[in-house]
Amino acid sequence: MLSLFLPLFLLLLFLGLPVVFGLIMAPAALLWANGQEREIALLYRNVYNGMDSFPLMAIPFFMLAGELMNRAGITMRLVEFAQAMIGHLRGGLAHVNIMSSMLFSGLSGSAVADVSALGSMLIPAMEKQGYTRRFAAAVTAASSIIGPIIPPSGIMIIYAYVMNQSVAALFLAGIVPGILIGLSLMVIVWLQADRENLPAATARASWGDRGKASLAAFWPLLTPVIILGGILGGVFTPTEASAVAVGYAFFIGLFVMRTLKLREIPDVLTRAGMTSAVVLLLVGAAMAFKTVASLAHTPELLADIILGLSNNPLVLLFLINVLLFIVGMFLDAGPAIIILGPILGPIFTSMGVDPIHFAIIMAVNLTVGLLTPPMGLVLFVTSSVSGLRVETIARATLPFLAAEVAVIFLITYFPAICLTVPRLLGFVN
Repeated sequence: MLSLFLPLFLLLLFLGLPVVFGLIMAPAALLWANGQEREIALLYRNVYNGMDSFPLMAIPFFMLAGELMNRAGITMRLVEFAQAMIGHLRGGLAHVNIMSSMLFSGLSGSAVADVSALGSMLIPAMEKQGYTRRFAAAVTAASSIIGPIIPPSGIMIIYAYVMNQSVAALFLAGIVPGILIGLSLMVIVWLQADRENLPAATARASWGDRGKASLAAFWPLLTPVIILGGILGGVFTPTEASAVAVGYAFFIGLFVMRTLKLREIPDVLTRAGMTSAVVLLLVGAAMAFKTVASLAHTPELLADIILGLSNNPLVLLFLINVLLFIVGMFLDAGPAIIILGPILGPIFTSMGVDPIHFAIIMAVNLTVGLLTPPMGLVLFVTSSVSGLRVETIARATLPFLAAEVAVIFLITYFPAICLTVPRLLGFVN
């Protein structure tokens, strides 16, 4: 009977119950019905224990750093830098949208932060320049999923915490896949230029204007350099790096750029605290959910099913990508990693798949799930920002989604895409 907790969880989601409550209520109800009241206490205790972790402290700090930079107007400087570099291309503002997401991901590591910060600015700007709101919203939504892939990345911190992997190695392994996704989206914009009647290119910026834009964006663009440089150089741990990022964002916003006001700090702290609370509650609930999965011997059952399908790792990697894509439609990336990582990771590692490679496959696939209905969080946030229906945005993102799926299979079957950078720096054998 206990094995029914997963179908019950999916039923609760379809009924509209928030994910965090579904993760707790589904196993709790079945434990009670199974006469295992003592395990219910263990379940709820694990919600707290799942959040009580030093490595996970990096998540709220990185979110706070992103909020500080956004409030300081740093987002606008990144957009102006991207505009100066590639705004002259056909469909220039769409390319700027994508490049801005790639740059902003190095500050926040969050798809939701990306949509909120860039969408509210670029969707009206693109519409004013002649783009349809539908297309502008689709580009914004599709490019925002780069946020959790290019470091720093909240979901990679969660994966490293659950699977005991190196945060630095995962950060490095995400750089090239994130850039590939951005470039693939730019290719789709280029291919759709005529069909969508995208506005003609603006005048190419002079080298002087590009220099000014680069100087204006210098301090924000230094953030990922400080974070990665400090971690790789052994100066500080990833958690300490997140605190350094907050201090750096506060310093440049208040004293260098002077665009951040002290009176804005309480609101920034509140927003970052609310966002962090949502993420950490999901992590805690997912850890409790995983406890019941272990009691029901779900890992062993699923491992037997997977290994019974084929002995060929290439076939199993294809099938697991399909499974992860479907899971991503219903479950946020963080809880999905906590629940499925300990089940799937050892299976593929035993087949010779590098653990860092599998981590990136899983992280990228589940991140793309943020763009897929019915539970795609990015779609709902983009809908709120643009005023369009979720279904309208979902249909418009299909060409971009196809490009992202193609990148997923590319990194799946060509491990060097993920592993070359961490290998060169000595984090992978």
